[in-house]
Amino acid sequence: MSQTSSSLDRRHFLKSAGTAAAASALPAWFVEEQRSDAAPAKPRSANDKPNVALVGCGGQGRGDAKRAQEFGNVVAVCDVDEGRAQQTAKQFGGAAVFSDFRKVMERKDVDVIITGTPDHWHTLVNLAAVKSGKDVYSEKPLTLTIDEGKRLVKAVRENKRILQTGSQQRSDGQFRLACELVRNGRIGKLAQIWVGLPAGLRGGPFKSQPAPEGLNWDFWQGQTPNVDYVKERCHFSFRYWWDYSGGTMTDWGAHHNDIALWAMGLDHSGPVTIEGKSLVEMIPGGYTASSEYRVEYAYANGVKHICESITTDSPTGGYLKEPEPGKFHNGLKFDGADGWIFVTRGSIQASKPELLKEPLPSGAERLPVSNNHMENFFDSVRSRQLPICDIEIGHRSVSVCHLGVIAIRLGRKLTWDPAKEEFVGDAEANSCLVREMRKPWTYEMV
Repeated sequence: MSQTSSSLDRRHFLKSAGTAAAASALPAWFVEEQRSDAAPAKPRSANDKPNVALVGCGGQGRGDAKRAQEFGNVVAVCDVDEGRAQQTAKQFGGAAVFSDFRKVMERKDVDVIITGTPDHWHTLVNLAAVKSGKDVYSEKPLTLTIDEGKRLVKAVRENKRILQTGSQQRSDGQFRLACELVRNGRIGKLAQIWVGLPAGLRGGPFKSQPAPEGLNWDFWQGQTPNVDYVKERCHFSFRYWWDYSGGTMTDWGAHHNDIALWAMGLDHSGPVTIEGKSLVEMIPGGYTASSEYRVEYAYANGVKHICESITTDSPTGGYLKEPEPGKFHNGLKFDGADGWIFVTRGSIQASKPELLKEPLPSGAERLPVSNNHMENFFDSVRSRQLPICDIEIGHRSVSVCHLGVIAIRLGRKLTWDPAKEEFVGDAEANSCLVREMRKPWTYEMV
């Protein structure tokens, strides 16, 4: 696999995917339903817009804050990289600048936190936010470990806060349509779900160097082991290091595996067995999260779920390639007794056109409707009703990814109890549900 093909800038992909989505037609009956269900836009006065603070000023965080501007006022930004924070403050009209997110939580005029930090900081920022009475829009993957997720669910509920996980495919009509069709037996009894994810980066070894001026490298590392600064560890490429993430298994997997659970109606459950393996040896001194892998899950309902990395020489890394007969790329394929449905960003296809074109009957099971993930969050902030990707959903979805990473790292079959959220009779695997946190960046700091 070439490193160039797998390192496509995510922002370019999202822009391209949006263009493809506009050109890809949903079935007429479904489009008409969406029009009928769409609520008229509600005019909002300045007093009706909550004040928002962004924590984590990378590209994804800034994008989230920009989308939030339609529904709230961005009044503060925070980042341990001073240059990024200052640049973002200018983007949002002179918002107040902070380097320590705990100072943001002290502001009584901030109602909403957008968490756009690297993965290893999500939980501590989100815990601080809900404990200070603020609602949260948090980027995915929601947590670094399954134990973090259990703690965060408890804190959100105890503090009666709203938390929307940024798994925005729940607000995409094509993914909702695929899940509704699968749930209603359109392809017959569901037998298998195949999930294809972009392969990660496999590079190195990398040389350490002094941290850039204005970057608090100790704070950036937080709970993770203290190591010398390496530019390939920081900012966008953090996701390819196991210390801070789980590679594309937790990055893209948090999107597609979320849809797999949605289609099965298992938002509050998970698999019962997991077997994973890495397909390549990582380079010593380089990225540490497995770049190519295969994981097989089994569920109590008899469904098999395969999640594997996809490599390709196409310029887009396979992200937007239309599926060919017998060959699929980044997305989900649902196989049933009567056919298959494949869905990815910008495209939904089926083994037979009528599987999509025929309307669902009256009385069919329908799923919650959201056509704008950020708007759905702010609507929940006002109504205090659960958003479409509530904390428990985000926790369970990333748990599937974490289970896959653990299976890849251990290289053997594991048995999981989704009710107790623990491995069955496996002390070594259970030790992987939590990670040691480097002081002082522990739960005590928030």
